[in-house]
Amino acid sequence: MNTILRSETAEAVISPLGAELISFKTLDTNNEYMWSGDAEFWTGRSPVLFPIIGAARDGEIRTGGHTYTIGNHGFARRSEFKVVEADGTRAVFLLSENEHTLSSYPYKFNLLLTYTLTGSTLEISYRVENTDDQEIFFQLGTHPAFNCPLDGQGTITDYYLEFSEQEKLERLFLTDAGLVVSGKSEPVLGGENILPLSHEMFLEGALVFRNVQSRSIALRSKLTDRSVTVTSSGFPDLGIWQPKNAPFVCIEPWQGIADGEEFTGRLQDKTGVIALPEGSVHTSSLNIAIV
Repeated sequence: MNTILRSETAEAVISPLGAELISFKTLDTNNEYMWSGDAEFWTGRSPVLFPIIGAARDGEIRTGGHTYTIGNHGFARRSEFKVVEADGTRAVFLLSENEHTLSSYPYKFNLLLTYTLTGSTLEISYRVENTDDQEIFFQLGTHPAFNCPLDGQGTITDYYLEFSEQEKLERLFLTDAGLVVSGKSEPVLGGENILPLSHEMFLEGALVFRNVQSRSIALRSKLTDRSVTVTSSGFPDLGIWQPKNAPFVCIEPWQGIADGEEFTGRLQDKTGVIALPEGSVHTSSLNIAIV
């Protein structure tokens, strides 16, 4: 059963499958900001990426002297979370290790997502607890997809991303298998904070950036006052993605990126991996504000 959070101005709906945000809309106009999950383009809406981001080379991770098969973006997005608590404006979802997770990731953990709705801002807090008797390793990422155009106004070329800081960003590219291409990059921003959008910019797949300075990124248009602002803490990397000609854009703060096409290391060698000591906790957050 989905969990519904409602404030005086907005409503958010979260599915227990993946603890995924599947709807976020304003109450006065009933305007929906989240992608619908139409299979024509992509069935996801806002999955959590854990314990890896993107692809692992050959679909495998190596740790503790063993090799494990794991799918792109890990297993959390396809796992059933337990609803720990829920009231009108706050809900907590929990995923712990089980037989399925241990077959692809040999660590014990608690992954908690806490959703808190205040006005038209939804805060998503991520908490990873190491319940194992050893250090554990993981990546953690977000993947919210927002309708573009917003409110049916205009086309994608009327929209842009506004970064909170002046950015010098170098785009990394991905192979068809989702691995980072070795030795290929392209400057996208050279000290500006506005990134115009188009379908053509995604023809070679997602835009992947490392060490982004901006903590807030807004999806805006020249034609409407409607906007979405994503503010993150603890996610230094970023993916921007859209399937070919899709009517949505994903703004994806990450901690870590996919394997490089020549990567041969262990899980603990992956780019941006988090090493969490026994008994320790890792926290991060994502705020989505709609207007």
